[in-house]
Amino acid sequence: MKIAVHSTPEELARAAAAWLCARAADVAGGRFAVCLSGGSTPKRVYELLAREESGRLPWERTHWFFGDERFVPHDHPDSNYRMVRQAMFDAAPVPPANVHAIPTTGTPSAAAAAYAGELRDFYGAAALDSSRPLFDVMLLGLGEDGHTASLFPGRPALAEQTRWVVDTLSPKNEPRISLTYPVLASARNSVFLVAGRAKRDIVSRIWAGEDLPAARLAGAAHWFIDATANPR
Repeated sequence: MKIAVHSTPEELARAAAAWLCARAADVAGGRFAVCLSGGSTPKRVYELLAREESGRLPWERTHWFFGDERFVPHDHPDSNYRMVRQAMFDAAPVPPANVHAIPTTGTPSAAAAAYAGELRDFYGAAALDSSRPLFDVMLLGLGEDGHTASLFPGRPALAEQTRWVVDTLSPKNEPRISLTYPVLASARNSVFLVAGRAKRDIVSRIWAGEDLPAARLAGAAHWFIDATANPR
């Protein structure tokens, strides 16, 4: 676990954006695959990537995926895709073919299966190989209940080891689509972006090893947090 504590959420976002650009530079000449998170803290990172760090990203070879999505139309205010589009895609030279949004039409189960197929096509194999990660960077958020992506405490999705993508429900029984643990873990670099005093308790519990959904991905991750979220 690598922990970087920043004085403010703005400093956190700037450090995370610069760090991501550096990782892109590490992947010279090949595809650079990033899996995105929803939430206000990642949103500021996306704005910075599009507006202040744009010249440092190889947009033409960077592919953008999503760790989870609410099962709402892509123009809905609750859509993660809508948030990222407004924060980054509309302001940066992103080739449309490089944006891999989670589908939200038909049924949730069919949408999950369709996205799993898209991930497999991009990866070029039906099974994940630990020596060849699917993503170069996995951005993760953290809920106050310890969830990450849409893997919520007590839900059957936590036990899924075969499917790449599942349909699930939030604590309010709202339909969601989420990548599963094997896919979330298939990344060269995993990053938690956490800000705010309200997250301090859950960060402390995860760092202490409590069995919470995000804890299963926490150990090998980079943590960008602000001072108010830091329990130490």
